[in-house]
Amino acid sequence: MPVAAQNQPTLEDLLEFAHRLADLSADAIFPHFRKALLVENKAATGSAAAGAADSGATTGAAGSEAAGGAAAAAKPDSNAKTETETDPETTKTGHPACYDPVTIADRAAEQIIRNSLIESFPGHGIIGEEYGNHSGSDRYSWVIDPIDGTRSFIMGYPIWGTLIGLMDDGKTVMGMMNQPFTGELFWSDGRQSFCRHGSNGPAQLMTTRPCASIAQAVFSTTDPFLFAPGYESQCFEALRGKAAMSRFGGDCYGYCMLSAGLIDIILESALKPYDIVALIPIVEQAGGVITSWDGGSAVNGDRVLASGNARLHEEVLRLLAAQAEHNTRGLHASPR
Repeated sequence: MPVAAQNQPTLEDLLEFAHRLADLSADAIFPHFRKALLVENKAATGSAAAGAADSGATTGAAGSEAAGGAAAAAKPDSNAKTETETDPETTKTGHPACYDPVTIADRAAEQIIRNSLIESFPGHGIIGEEYGNHSGSDRYSWVIDPIDGTRSFIMGYPIWGTLIGLMDDGKTVMGMMNQPFTGELFWSDGRQSFCRHGSNGPAQLMTTRPCASIAQAVFSTTDPFLFAPGYESQCFEALRGKAAMSRFGGDCYGYCMLSAGLIDIILESALKPYDIVALIPIVEQAGGVITSWDGGSAVNGDRVLASGNARLHEEVLRLLAAQAEHNTRGLHASPR
């Protein structure tokens, strides 16, 4: 009997279902990894996911504003770009953001996830990267990125993953990142975060590590060239200059390594909700902090900061705020 025909599912039921979705998507993706693939650039063709399903729809009665890009952002903040800044999505051709690749593996994985969700939970909302939004009437919404790190996937690097996030009344409650090639699975259950190596491996509790300051921190970002010139690039350089060590690349894998206590700070920009919603509960339930650059909610994506602990997070937020203030003073300085 479909799960939807039962009474309201528990979080444990939904976590078990997420594990099934991870297995199904892995079966769809794995045959295409490290194989010759036809790669389409969505930025060039305009084949965005929004038109594939009821794209203007929200994610359901309970979580309608949460993952659709309008969650709890009531006040202007430094996470919003000013007129003086350059958006990486609109920079000249050749900028990394002007290349948005998609493959048959991305689409096949999301399609099988969506079909399973609609069959089992027809009242749940869905937001996915490749096929847009499916409106729901229930309290739950799923946020899906079938392959986070498609560039790495195309290049044969095993630092991509399938992201499956769950929101309850607009709040992130559970997340999962599956890397079928390495056999690694990372997830949160509403209270704690775990990882597993191999389908029969034991679940291991993940916790972030203590780090007293930026000067002692390992810092990472997916791609330094995705930061827009001006404020964003200046923040990146300021943080890189203070950190003990910096390494780049990783996409969703980096957030899982932060949750496992191997990275201390991640700074990103130009993210979409499906890039981050599944990772928020993994980071938070491992003891980390993840917010926008001004300390607000990260569910809308765009500028995101993750840290291993609250003390370190506050130090980075102060650095970002100081850079924003410096830029504001420079914009309003009187010409001599």
